[in-house]
Amino acid sequence: MGYTISQVAAKFDLTAHTIRYYDKEGLLPFVDRSKAGNREFSDSDLDWLKLICCLKNTGMPIKQIKQYIEWCLQGDDTLEIRRQMFIDHRKEVLKQMNNLQENLKMIDYKLEFYATNCNINCNINNPSKLSAGK
Repeated sequence: MGYTISQVAAKFDLTAHTIRYYDKEGLLPFVDRSKAGNREFSDSDLDWLKLICCLKNTGMPIKQIKQYIEWCLQGDDTLEIRRQMFIDHRKEVLKQMNNLQENLKMIDYKLEFYATNCNINCNINNPSKLSAGK
C-alpha cells in the first residue's frame, strides 16, 4: 500500500517538514517518487522510518543514523559494524535510562517533601491529586 507524506507524518506524529528534512539528509534513500515527484511511502519505508524515529528519539545524531543507512545499502559486508553500532547505542540508552531513574527519584523526593510540608495527602503515583495552586 502507498502512503502520502501527510499520512506518514500523521502516523508517526511528525511534520511533513521533518520527513522532508530526513529525506534531504539522506535518511530516506529508498522512498519512491510518483511521476509528479511526490514521495510515495511503502510499508517497508514505514518500517525504516520507525527505526529512524527510534534511533533519533533515543539520542542518536542524524549523522550517525545516515551512516547506518549507508552501511545497510552496502549489504552484508557491514553486518558486524552495524551490530556494533547497536551495541554501543544500547549502552548509551541504558545510561540515559539510569540518569532518568535518578532524576525521577529526586522528583519523587521533592513531591514527598511538599506533601509533608504543605499538609497534602498525596500519592506519588497519582500526582494529579495534587492541588494546582499549592
